[in-house]
Amino acid sequence: MSVARYLPAVAAVILAAAAVPARAETIQVIVDKLVFTPAEVSAKVGDTIEWVNRDILAHTATVKGGMEVMIPARKTGRVTLQKAEAIDYFCRFHPNMKGRITVSAP
Repeated sequence: MSVARYLPAVAAVILAAAAVPARAETIQVIVDKLVFTPAEVSAKVGDTIEWVNRDILAHTATVKGGMEVMIPARKTGRVTLQKAEAIDYFCRFHPNMKGRITVSAP
């Protein structure tokens, strides 16, 4: 039996597997002692950023002229990323707290 006979089927399976979109991820940023950790994250469109607030104070992830995610004390806040861009954010209550999300196409 010739191996060449099966090559088109094998190629089709490989191409189909490559066409499956990547799964969206949830990326955690820890908020502790008035610091976002990590301060810089890389993500893809469709991923979710989840801020986990370990502080006893409420915080925000605020983009000047854009989004604002409330992060209550001892709770979480989330946003799903919609487009490829660089996002610089800060806490509206504690402006020295800063972070950056670099979002790329999937």
